[in-house]
Amino acid sequence: MVIAIDGPAGAGKSTVARALAEKLGFTYLDSGAMYRSVALAVLEQGGDPVTRAQELQIELGERVIANGKDVTTEIRTPRVTEMASRVAVDKDVRAALVAKQRELLASGDWVAEGRDIGTVVAPDAELKIFLTASPEQRARRRAAEIGADWRTVLRDQTLRDAQDANREHSPLRAAPDAIEIDTTDRTVEDVVTQIAGLARELRR
Repeated sequence: MVIAIDGPAGAGKSTVARALAEKLGFTYLDSGAMYRSVALAVLEQGGDPVTRAQELQIELGERVIANGKDVTTEIRTPRVTEMASRVAVDKDVRAALVAKQRELLASGDWVAEGRDIGTVVAPDAELKIFLTASPEQRARRRAAEIGADWRTVLRDQTLRDAQDANREHSPLRAAPDAIEIDTTDRTVEDVVTQIAGLARELRR
């Protein structure tokens, strides 16, 4: 079974997906970590992002291991975040990583999160969730994560949202059959319990 969780930055995708996978005993696929790993490789080694994406060997779990190296912390730095936004708009980078994601999702039970899982990567996923939250709440969450001022984060986030929604390849949008969940005033546990319940209903 594949559960696809999409949504904008700060909606709670990673936190919810990780907790949901743990609750259900599924494997967690963090697609953002793949783009970030490519971005880190470009920053460290230079070269063409498409080649770096095609060469990427990644293990996703508690730690992110890219090409044999633990990059869990490094891929969350601001410079990698910025580069990841740039490489993610390249259709050939996306094609290379989508192929890797589909390969992973082909067997086993997965909770996969990103921005195009339900629309592009796994359109046949049994359960599709689109998480949203108010822009201010999303910015506050992200700011708390990275230790920044939420107003600065909100400004950057507005730009990122526009890029994600308007990019030519795999724009951020909810799949037609996705269930939209607003996480603004809800706890992680509450959201996870709701999605776990939906998954169990489908398995009956």
